[in-house]
Amino acid sequence: MGLTEAGQLFLERIAPALAEIDGAVEALRQHGDHPAGTLRITAPHSLLDQLIAPMLGDFLRAYPDMTLDLVVDSALTDLVAEGIDAGIRLGERLARDVVAVPLGGPLRAVVAGSPAYFAQHGRPQHPRDLQQHACARFRYSGSGAIYRWEFAHKSSVGKSRGGQTSGQRGRWFEIDVTGPLITNEPTLQIRAALDGLLLVHALEPMVREHIAAGHLQTVLDAWLPPFDGFYLYYPSRLQVPPKLRAFIEFLRERLEPSA
Repeated sequence: MGLTEAGQLFLERIAPALAEIDGAVEALRQHGDHPAGTLRITAPHSLLDQLIAPMLGDFLRAYPDMTLDLVVDSALTDLVAEGIDAGIRLGERLARDVVAVPLGGPLRAVVAGSPAYFAQHGRPQHPRDLQQHACARFRYSGSGAIYRWEFAHKSSVGKSRGGQTSGQRGRWFEIDVTGPLITNEPTLQIRAALDGLLLVHALEPMVREHIAAGHLQTVLDAWLPPFDGFYLYYPSRLQVPPKLRAFIEFLRERLEPSA
């Protein structure tokens, strides 16, 4: 049996209310402040190796009455409609009607390639030179849109990405690159760069070890200043349950800069 069109519209209309009821029942089941139950979190693949995997074992051991249900997806998610407690995304992609908790501070992206690639194709001196190079392209899940590589004019300071500025000295701009690989899997892009096939635009933590080992080299660093980093976000009307509060506090402790 399937829902009629009217039934489907009705279900979509009452989904937020059902989520509120489920949250209330779950909070009651947790008996006060004890973190327990299933916690559903959505996060992009780019955070798995750098953030989620290193803390996973310690978190599950610290909270044995919790189950972590991790949804790996780079697309923006309607948390209430999907029954997800919280998400982790770049700050620039968040809606205004959510509560956002900063995780780890500002980030930088880099453009990187192997020494063999640069020996054969040369090194771009300006972002527009990338149109003469083979580049890895990232496809967003859900929308299917291709990410346009973002850069800032050298005079830009204190800016957020997406064309927004906080001053008058410059702004971010985009370059529509081309290349032999399109994927929503960042590790495949990095692998292709290590193999000397193309250049990759990636968050610096994802390629830091390869750069330190000399397997990748960066270019255009002056055009890639820091920008707003990752945030954990949840609906503004949500009363934070103990399980989510425990996860937030655990992440913030792990990401606290060392003195």
